[in-house]
Amino acid sequence: MREDEALEDLQLRGLRLLQKKKGFRYGMDSVLLADFVRMSPETHYADFGTGSGILPLLLFGRDKGKRCEALELQPEYAEMAARTMALNGLEEQIHVRCADVRTAAEEIGRCSVDAVVCNPPYGTPGRTLRCPAAELDLARHQDADGLLPWLKSAYQVLRGKGRVFLVYPAPAMLQLMKLLEEARLSPKRFRLVYPAADKPANLVLLEAVKDGRPMLEPCPPLIVYEADGSMTPELRRIYHMETGVE
Repeated sequence: MREDEALEDLQLRGLRLLQKKKGFRYGMDSVLLADFVRMSPETHYADFGTGSGILPLLLFGRDKGKRCEALELQPEYAEMAARTMALNGLEEQIHVRCADVRTAAEEIGRCSVDAVVCNPPYGTPGRTLRCPAAELDLARHQDADGLLPWLKSAYQVLRGKGRVFLVYPAPAMLQLMKLLEEARLSPKRFRLVYPAADKPANLVLLEAVKDGRPMLEPCPPLIVYEADGSMTPELRRIYHMETGVE
């Protein structure tokens, strides 16, 4: 561990995560996405924009997926994520690559994985304020081409009827669905996330299928906090606070 890093205990089967003390750190959206993902223990999948490697760790802790190809553009974060996997003895199951998501087909092969998971940058060109720190800006903002190249890369690496799982801002849900359709990924299932029962949804969890037929299944809403600010039973379940999983 380096001086600018912290070692976090995920409170999940003894898994630990290296994070930057002042850089990009994972949030609740990754935890919610890991819970939403439907994946067998035998699935070979890719994580687009893995950052610290949090999503593959959370999925491993939930017995989802067998092998992961984790792509991260920033060399410093890719190297740190690789050390995290080695720290947990998972370097054989979770292979971290320093690579641009748009070159995924060249990196891991066309039609090579059963699923893609992705917690993409939410910031869109010309609509959100940029971050002064370069590494944070890359982690939080899409480039000029937006999210479509990521989705097209997902289509290329997925096998037939492979699935994509994403978390994205709820106000941009319609735009996301249009981009998925353009990339030939058919939206199939979604769940809206509400910070509280009396607040508008701020996130959407969405599953899409490669070359799937049009059909959309809405899931029950996920409410994060009670009126008194405490966690709802559903959120406590997602964080394994009711099950005793360690």
